[in-house]
Amino acid sequence: MSHLHASAPDPRPEPGTRPVALVTGVGRSAGIGAGIVRQLAASGWDIAFTYWTPYDERMDWGVEEGAAGATTRALADLGAASTAIEADLADTEAPAAVLAGAEARLGPVTALVMCHCESVDSGLIDTGVESFDRHFAVNARASWLLIRAYAQRFRGAHGTGRIIALTSDHTVDNLPYGASKAALDRITLAAARELAHLGVTANAINPGPIDTGWMTGELRQQLTGLTPLGRLGTPQDTAHLVDFLCSARGQWINGQLLKSDGGISAIS
Repeated sequence: MSHLHASAPDPRPEPGTRPVALVTGVGRSAGIGAGIVRQLAASGWDIAFTYWTPYDERMDWGVEEGAAGATTRALADLGAASTAIEADLADTEAPAAVLAGAEARLGPVTALVMCHCESVDSGLIDTGVESFDRHFAVNARASWLLIRAYAQRFRGAHGTGRIIALTSDHTVDNLPYGASKAALDRITLAAARELAHLGVTANAINPGPIDTGWMTGELRQQLTGLTPLGRLGTPQDTAHLVDFLCSARGQWINGQLLKSDGGISAIS
């Protein structure tokens, strides 16, 4: 049985009058996912978003009480109808149930933006089998299942469709995360070709170093020094690119791994 719970949609505006974006991994108001849903709402999208409290419970930052409700209220203030869906994406039944729930409450999903992740630091030697498998279950398998369920339900109600995945090139001392994100890249690029006949584009974004509360002061200082622009990224930096890709202006961009990292990946 899928671990999934959905709130009632916000009553404003009438569902179906605006395109719907499903954004996964919106657990904290400071996160990248939260920045993306606020930007898309401001650009005229209704929003379904997912979160999974047990993940935050075992991470250093902990659970932000009332985060889903606060996000829902912020989206309503921006004129968007929304629904929050708590889902364990490691459950193989959850991705299809999330798509079905979003569609039942808000209408057909036009844009799928995948910000969810499992991310626990460990290297080649100290990564456990259970952790390795869970990283791939959440970061790769769930993403494939979300894309599959999206494609099966896609009807092009608001023009062309969009699939956007957040990825990473971090691998050293972060093996299961980096390896599973590499698998996500290939799944996304496959979607760019295999779903093109539906009018759907698919791209992956590497957002670079964005401090959403997980960095130590030492790491924050180190990464700031490595970035040519002399600052860390913000959720809004990523949200602007997602917003562009989801717009009509971004429809010619397809099958790309886009680095939106302030130049930290540039090597002289």
